[in-house]
Amino acid sequence: MKTPFTRFLTRWLVSSLGLWIAASFLSNSISYDESLKVIVVAGLTLAIINSVLKPVLIILSLPVIMYTLGFFMIIINGLTVLIASTLYSSLDVTNFWAAIFAGMVIGLVNYLVTAILEEPRT
Repeated sequence: MKTPFTRFLTRWLVSSLGLWIAASFLSNSISYDESLKVIVVAGLTLAIINSVLKPVLIILSLPVIMYTLGFFMIIINGLTVLIASTLYSSLDVTNFWAAIFAGMVIGLVNYLVTAILEEPRT
């Protein structure tokens, strides 16, 4: 993951994969009309939100993040999923708890993919 473009493509892929996994677990709360196109575009929307808006949200909520020892990041991840659902209406997330679970799944998938693709430091 050298170039910023490659990193963004990886985030897009990971967001789409994590969203698909979360939607398969929560089929009653997250609907995407069983369309791969909806997952890919929703993953793009989520990757853009994570690149642009999430750093601002983290800076604004830094005291709460520090007070909760980082657990408030789960809420921020869920909020970004809800924002993506609002911006892209083909992805329907019914409630905040489903968005939090989807954010946790996406974060876990992101962690695993980054751990696999990251080059070891010497």
